Amino acid sequence: MNLRNFARARLHWCGSFAFAAVILLGAAAHGADAPDQVTRLKVVGGLADVTQFTKFERPFWQTEVPKITHGRVVADIYPFDQSGFAGPEMLQLMRLGVVPFGTALLAQVAADEPELNVVDLPTLNPDMKTLRATVGAYRSHISDLLAHRYGVELLAIYAYPAQVLFCASQFRTLHDLAGRKVRTSSVGQSEMMAALGAIPIQIPFAKIVDSFRRGVVDCAITGTRSGAEIGLPEVTSYISPLAISWGLSFFGANREAWNQLAPDIRGQLRGGLQHLEAAIWDAADRETSAGLACDIGDVTCDGDKVYHMTLVPIDPADQGERKQFLEKTILPDWIQRCGQDCVEAWNSTLGRQLNIKMSTATGDDQ
Repeated sequence: MNLRNFARARLHWCGSFAFAAVILLGAAAHGADAPDQVTRLKVVGGLADVTQFTKFERPFWQTEVPKITHGRVVADIYPFDQSGFAGPEMLQLMRLGVVPFGTALLAQVAADEPELNVVDLPTLNPDMKTLRATVGAYRSHISDLLAHRYGVELLAIYAYPAQVLFCASQFRTLHDLAGRKVRTSSVGQSEMMAALGAIPIQIPFAKIVDSFRRGVVDCAITGTRSGAEIGLPEVTSYISPLAISWGLSFFGANREAWNQLAPDIRGQLRGGLQHLEAAIWDAADRETSAGLACDIGDVTCDGDKVYHMTLVPIDPADQGERKQFLEKTILPDWIQRCGQDCVEAWNSTLGRQLNIKMSTATGDDQ
């Protein structure tokens, strides 16, 4: 399907939201000439029913944005998994302007642009401190890539709590996953599970619990807190605290829509989004441990529900194999999908930081 037909199909499918996007462009242009004109933004946010959306994204757009813009901007925000949009298509929808302001999970848009998701490859970021350093080193490259290839202005990068392993039956190490069906949310996670002898199955977040009930999966990789919020401990019994990945997303704007906003409004929104990003990252750090506490019934749980899963201690061998997985499996497979441009991007940013140099598009390292 060519881009024109793709745009027509998406506009027809998305109906009123796409119409609102067209109205937004006209309102923004009019607002640039009339400072008192109220501009209404339509925003696609992150996953519904989890803390990032309910406590941070939605209050920011519905309450904070009118304040910081002195009433000149009001916004409606919809979680992407309840807005009729498919997550893997978000990058293209933003490029086309069908979604003028939107959130895209890096793991989901990696099929179109695998270069984006290198910051959250499995085994790369064992803790929040490492994750912050990784994103800091690669952020400008993400910004340039989105701008030049997709016409998207990067405005924020969000992090969910650490994604860990939930299983219905007992396991002690990652090698015990051989033969089990494991829910994954990214190509990188799938490649890691396949390397362990497991059977990776990519399933949307909202369908995880039902997949356990129907016997589709035996284990699932997802966030410690988000797993608790959707009732995953009701269908699983064992959990590992080992951070496999984190679940990063970016918030951006179609550059045509962004540039039609008045310069002072762009500055106000950008400043507000910087504060929102910082708050989301701090919450992800807190909720990684807080979510785990609720999953296993620890007294420090501050959630509405307390479960009593069995905590699987991190095996020293699993920790020791993280870097080996990265160098020998995860990075080479990513480069095979991504190509020579990714070798150069890696070596000039994260490769230099980690002292891991990839030499060819076949994934050889030095």
